[in-house]
Amino acid sequence: MNRTVTAVLFVAGMSTTAAAQKPPPFAMPARGFTATLSNTTPLVFGMGIDEAQRALGTPLTYVSGRPGNEVFLTFRDIGGSGLFPHHDRLYLQFRKGRLAGWKGDWGQNWMWQ
Repeated sequence: MNRTVTAVLFVAGMSTTAAAQKPPPFAMPARGFTATLSNTTPLVFGMGIDEAQRALGTPLTYVSGRPGNEVFLTFRDIGGSGLFPHHDRLYLQFRKGRLAGWKGDWGQNWMWQ
């Protein structure tokens, strides 16, 4: 008798639907190639000096050049090992007041010389 009651309760429990999360759709949206890159600097060719400062979240320091065709420098804090902070230099070239290019400079670490 106990076995039949247990079997009936087991079958009744199996026939009810579970209130779990919905299964994911079959076609997952593909992430773009640029979303997987580690270089996610939000710079775009043609942006102005103020736009570049806002995008990077750091102030730009004048290095050289005539008005409108300047080179600026900013220091990006991209973390580090936890023991030593890591600040990378980023040079930005502006021509006619618009961003024409940028270059990261990792330089030499003075501690390992």
